[in-house]
Amino acid sequence: MLGFRYIKSSPSTHLIEMRGGRVRRQGSGLAFFYFAPSTSLVSIPLAHQDAPFAFREVSQDFQEVSVQGQATFRVLNPETLAQRMDFTLAADGVSYASEDPLKLSNRLLNAVQVQLRSLLQASSLQALLTQGDRIEAAVRERLRGAESLSELGVGLVDIAILAIKPTPETGRALEAEVREQILKRADDATYARRNSAIEQERAIKQNELETEIAVEAKKRQIREAQLDAERAVLEKRQQIEAQEMAGQISLEDANIALVDLRLGNTRKEAEAKADAVRGLMAAVAGVEPRVLQALTMSGAEPSTLIALAFQGLAENASRIGELNISPDLLQSLTRAGQSSANKTKG
Repeated sequence: MLGFRYIKSSPSTHLIEMRGGRVRRQGSGLAFFYFAPSTSLVSIPLAHQDAPFAFREVSQDFQEVSVQGQATFRVLNPETLAQRMDFTLAADGVSYASEDPLKLSNRLLNAVQVQLRSLLQASSLQALLTQGDRIEAAVRERLRGAESLSELGVGLVDIAILAIKPTPETGRALEAEVREQILKRADDATYARRNSAIEQERAIKQNELETEIAVEAKKRQIREAQLDAERAVLEKRQQIEAQEMAGQISLEDANIALVDLRLGNTRKEAEAKADAVRGLMAAVAGVEPRVLQALTMSGAEPSTLIALAFQGLAENASRIGELNISPDLLQSLTRAGQSSANKTKG
């Protein structure tokens, strides 16, 4: 149709119409007719674009690591991007006239790789394997303010680091090291459990010994209390016995005093009787014995007198030729003796 064509862009595509070196119209979701021989169309996609990556870098301890992830970006300033890279459509109005649109993701990935390289080279391998989130956040922060992207009019939406892996040989070595550490921790846990069991057994034994010591101490206290009670009873008994002994001593002292008093009285009575006898003897010192005997027998009983008579007969038995005693006399003497004995008992 004499060089006129029709084009329609989607809402996620920024379309720029240039003619005579000047921008005639631009925007997203445009639809218009244009004169193809004198018009240049620039089509810049505004939708988010994903750029997967896989880099091989070297860590701080010179170990090779592979980093896999994905970067998502979008065009923030289409005019700036159109000035920096060629997004001109071909004559058919569909394909691009150059390969710059394909290079955009490579430039973004180059910026990502530069930031990753600086972070990876500043950390050891083991740190990288365990700090993927920290590296991801650091790269995201750096790229959002990177001049290389702002000059293109492109901004980073997000970046995700899916994996950081060492080489297979290094991975096996790390696995062996970690395996040994795990086994060592298992052994340490076993030893710790055994030590804990031993400590618990020691604590139980200690508690048992302390319990036995406490029981023995309590038994000793009970025995000491019993001994104290027995000592108190013994002291009380000794006090009672001492009091009894003191009473007996007092009684014996009183008896001694009484015996001494009686002895003194008896001695005084004997002395009085001796004085009386001496006085009587002095009075009768010149009297004949027969007279004294007669005076003594003046108030005696008949039986006594008869006994004295028989005594006299016995004394003069050599002079007596024959002595006859009638039975009546003997009977009377026997009766008199029995009555005297009864009086004495009464």
